[in-house]
Amino acid sequence: MKGKLAQLDTVLYFAVFTPSPKHWWRIIALAFSKSGNGGLYILLALVCALFFEQLGQQFALTAILAFAIERPLYFYLKKRIARVRPCDCYALKALLTPADKFSLPSGHSAGAWLYAVCIVEHLSVHWWLLFTWAAGVSLSRVVIGVHYPLDVVVGALMGICCASLSIFLVGML
Repeated sequence: MKGKLAQLDTVLYFAVFTPSPKHWWRIIALAFSKSGNGGLYILLALVCALFFEQLGQQFALTAILAFAIERPLYFYLKKRIARVRPCDCYALKALLTPADKFSLPSGHSAGAWLYAVCIVEHLSVHWWLLFTWAAGVSLSRVVIGVHYPLDVVVGALMGICCASLSIFLVGML
């Protein structure tokens, strides 16, 4: 089963990834990917905590707790699984240089989905807009060549679960 899943994952990767940097969807994917780098998360949490009073502070607390759960899990899984990135396996140049050498799970996907779920829970924002952005961040990581599809699916599920646990824990306070 493991071999078939890896084979399917590789086929899907090559269906989405294009080595030419001139395709318009790779430029859009790079923008989505950069929007999930993390700096925006910190800035938005601070702005919400300062200007949206109790609701913004609850959001910031929930997001901080969710990341405090997600980051150690992410680093543990990344090192434990040690799946080599597709751009390193197939000698194909990715659109950017990843921060580390392993691909599973996708930290960008985890962070984007975690943040989107936390925002939707606490602030009056249209869920479909944020979930579309999170899906764009996730898909972008495959399009630019640094993740397999399974990496971003696992990352997304991890982010959603960490956000949900954080929402539950903060709700108990």
